[in-house]
Amino acid sequence: MKKGKGAFGQIVTGPPGAGKTTYCYGMYQFLTALGRPVHIINLDPAVPNPPYPCKLNISELITLDQAMDEHGLGPNGAMLYCIEYLEENFDWLEEKLNELIGQDGDGYVIFDTPGQVELWTNHESLKRIIGRLGQMEYKLAAVHLSDAHYITDASKFISAVLLAMRAMLQLELPHINVLSKIDLLAGYGPLPFDLKYFTEVQDLSYLLGTLNKDPRSARYRRLNKALVELIDDYQLVGFEPLAVEDKTTMMKLLRLLDKATGYVFIPSDTEVPDPNGMLSTAAGPMPAYLGDVDDVQERWVDRKEEYDEAEREEWAMEAEIRARKEEAEFGQDRRTRRAM
Repeated sequence: MKKGKGAFGQIVTGPPGAGKTTYCYGMYQFLTALGRPVHIINLDPAVPNPPYPCKLNISELITLDQAMDEHGLGPNGAMLYCIEYLEENFDWLEEKLNELIGQDGDGYVIFDTPGQVELWTNHESLKRIIGRLGQMEYKLAAVHLSDAHYITDASKFISAVLLAMRAMLQLELPHINVLSKIDLLAGYGPLPFDLKYFTEVQDLSYLLGTLNKDPRSARYRRLNKALVELIDDYQLVGFEPLAVEDKTTMMKLLRLLDKATGYVFIPSDTEVPDPNGMLSTAAGPMPAYLGDVDDVQERWVDRKEEYDEAEREEWAMEAEIRARKEEAEFGQDRRTRRAM
């Protein structure tokens, strides 16, 4: 695959617990199954040994423990120091990326970032690092993850929206906000509104009543109203629902990312669209139309148990089809050997 100088990829952000590590590993597996060369770059110095296949690790340059021990810093200060140190030693990152990707940009990169929110809300080092990657002609989009559990609590959801909006304004990249772990949402009870209300971030004034009834936030009525009006005035934030193990939501997100970076518009001479049948089921190929948020709500919230059962039956059918095919191929091989 040759996509021109530089490379395409993602900058993955989100607070602790949002599922960044799971997402990076899941996207790596998904892209690999689609035949797209992919490399994960770990920029989190607090995780020297991430669970995914890591082609380039900031721990080769500096770790959080080193910064804390050598400079007497706490975890937060040490994290900021590490990213500043990476910025100062950007030549190291550039050299490593050139060795990994090559000057012609052969590959796709996923940058896994720390969960400390200051790094992608108001601290400048990560932004400048991304800017220098842009000068290297890397075509990147930001993927900002928020735990879907936040939509079950009005105050948490507004906080998540504000955090996502601040990240959008700070990083200045093509930006897609994601509600992660959507497959776990059914376990939190009924939603106050349809899922579409939260993914489209519609009129948040409807949440003010809930906030004003909550003893924790009722005293801040004027502040709550001002925050809701601020979000409505900007009208920047929307969310894509995602279950990492669900190929439908993963493919929809990937298509959005490819459009955001321009990857989809550049022809590839070697990439295979679906070499491992990722987009096929026992019932046939996945349709080009991947559904909307109403389909996601039906699958993962309203009728999750029914769909889970149907999926198990589908897997059993696929396993049976594979077994029969393998048995037929084995029988054909035996007959061929006998004929010889």
